[in-house]
Amino acid sequence: MNLRPIIAGNWKMHKTPTEGASFVETTVNLLLDIQHVSVIFAPPFTGLFDMDLTPPFYSAAQNCHWEEKGAFTGEISVSMIQECGAEFVILGHSERRHVFGESDDWINRKVKAVLAGDLKPILCVGETLDQREAGQTELVLKSQLEQGLASMDSLKEIVIAYEPVWAIGTGEVATPEDAQEVCAAIREHVRSTLGDEAADGVRVLYGGSVKAANVAGIMAKDDVDGALVGGAAGGLLGNRIAGRGNRMAGTLIGAGAGLATAVGRGQASRDEAIALLGQFIAPLIDASG
Repeated sequence: MNLRPIIAGNWKMHKTPTEGASFVETTVNLLLDIQHVSVIFAPPFTGLFDMDLTPPFYSAAQNCHWEEKGAFTGEISVSMIQECGAEFVILGHSERRHVFGESDDWINRKVKAVLAGDLKPILCVGETLDQREAGQTELVLKSQLEQGLASMDSLKEIVIAYEPVWAIGTGEVATPEDAQEVCAAIREHVRSTLGDEAADGVRVLYGGSVKAANVAGIMAKDDVDGALVGGAAGGLLGNRIAGRGNRMAGTLIGAGAGLATAVGRGQASRDEAIALLGQFIAPLIDASG
């Protein structure tokens, strides 16, 4: 497989539109030479309209409703997202499932609505700690995939993200071998239901306490095609450059310097580009901490 990797940064409920626009501008300017990786920024809804991006940079909404319009206070439709210029929508994130009680049926409706609106879903699946310890990981993922992708005859525009719930925001992380095993199982499930073309063409991301120290090892695995990052702490080099007072700027400087070095060697390889991107693509939650 030779799929273009994706590094997606899920900002969750962080950054005002002004803060987000500044972050994106700085980050994009540091990554102008990136050729091998697609970079996705997923700000809160309020930040989507201010993004003016061109490939390989894209924006994503963090959620949507499946209805086009109606009395759904606090929701946002696919057409609203589309008019903001986003190309992707994150669906089924563990926080939507476990905090807001979204069902697989709801998620399936959203996937269909996003595809009908010519956008690309990033479908998240993953198991809890109790399910993992009970040996139910593959059973849970199979159920989420079958229900979330019900009535789909193609995955051409769909990205799947494996996010073990037990590793999100906990500091715990699947080993590269764990990530490979589960991502391979996801791909094989797709193969068994939709065939070789769908399995070989779908991009499977890993998300769960992804940070600069572990993203390269995880991304080196054959069946991991990228990362869904949420709140990574940034690169140590940048922290040393900036000191505690401006960690955000230092992280960006350090990553940009590393990228320039890689490009200067002739070609920033897949692994080098991803390792560098992993240091700073998620906005820092506390830039001064």
